[in-house]
Amino acid sequence: MAGRLHARSALIVVLVAVVTVLWLGPRLRSAARPTDFDREMARIDDDLAALGPHALESPDTATRLAFRLYHRATLTARADDFATVQTIADRALDRWPIADIRLLRATVDLRFHRLEDARRNLDPIGDAGGDDVQLLLADIALQSGAAAEARRRVDAVVARHPTWDARSRLAWMLARDGDIEGADRQYAEAEADLTAKEMRACAWVELQWGQMYFARGRYELARGHYDRARRAYSGYWLHDEYEAELLGAVRDFDHAVARYQDAIARAPRPDLFQQLGDLYLAMGRPAQAREWHDRALSGYLASVKRGEVQFLHHLAAFYSDVRPDGAEAVRWAQQDRQLRPNHVSEDTLAWALYRNGQLAAALEASSRALEGRDVDAHMLFHGATINDAAGRQDEAGRLRGRLLSMNPRYEDFHAHR
Repeated sequence: MAGRLHARSALIVVLVAVVTVLWLGPRLRSAARPTDFDREMARIDDDLAALGPHALESPDTATRLAFRLYHRATLTARADDFATVQTIADRALDRWPIADIRLLRATVDLRFHRLEDARRNLDPIGDAGGDDVQLLLADIALQSGAAAEARRRVDAVVARHPTWDARSRLAWMLARDGDIEGADRQYAEAEADLTAKEMRACAWVELQWGQMYFARGRYELARGHYDRARRAYSGYWLHDEYEAELLGAVRDFDHAVARYQDAIARAPRPDLFQQLGDLYLAMGRPAQAREWHDRALSGYLASVKRGEVQFLHHLAAFYSDVRPDGAEAVRWAQQDRQLRPNHVSEDTLAWALYRNGQLAAALEASSRALEGRDVDAHMLFHGATINDAAGRQDEAGRLRGRLLSMNPRYEDFHAHR
């Protein structure tokens, strides 16, 4: 009985929080002309209000409630909003083992790097989940270091049912493998698959497309895609983030700061705090950099204290590059690699080991990170630096050559993600 009362009390707290957000949300928004982001938030809040306090009493309304809360959380990017989604989804699954809600729960798990939890939520669905399950399994495989398996799953889905999200995944994989023309084609096909009702998705595709070019120093192409994203869906904080990075790279610092501030106003994420702090460092303003870096570190550590793991790699990078502490960097990098044993986490560990003076171990980890074709400029820079420190000048020179070929403007400002 006590357990039921505790669960019921927890549910009441969650629902009260949802109602409070719905009541306050419209009143806290800017009085300026509403953006596409504002209008979508208003529609979601209206839908949630219409569902009412008894939405969990039927499987249909419970599913709609969980998905609308998830859509809202993807807009706000707030950890507590995602926690609400998780609580509502779990309460619904206690009563109805609905495949759609399991898919949603697995999606949230994956977003927060809880790979085993995602697998457990997908296992009961089996073939009933169709291509959606296959794409999530591909995402899990990719984060687990099984890039070949991920590619096979995505290729199979694109062959059967080439939706925009499947093509976008394939485009990202092709870009990582160096096939920029192939990625271009897939991004174009992904966008062509979208309708006028899916303009936020269209903006997201354009932003990923532009980020592919930014990562190769092709700023004008990146800017074109970012501009199209803004026209497709205004007020999107992700656009502000990507545009701020580009503005910082071309040393338009004042506008870059403004764009970061816009992004943070809508999505106060600790990784955005760090990016703004990094920008202030690039501007030669260490006092302001320290303020934002302090906020970033506080946010990362608060996330870990809540039992979350999505910022482990950020902590490793923070202690490698922002507040150098090799032992702390290695500590967080090892935890991240244990959860997600892939080339990116291997590179993060290599750089942390290098910062901690463990050169032989850093060299081994970097060599593992650079295996295969899915290598980015950060990995090449780290590998070149580590090889140089180890006295392997020929290998360091070869890696620098690959780095300059991939992105001749790597030394410009760029965000750590």
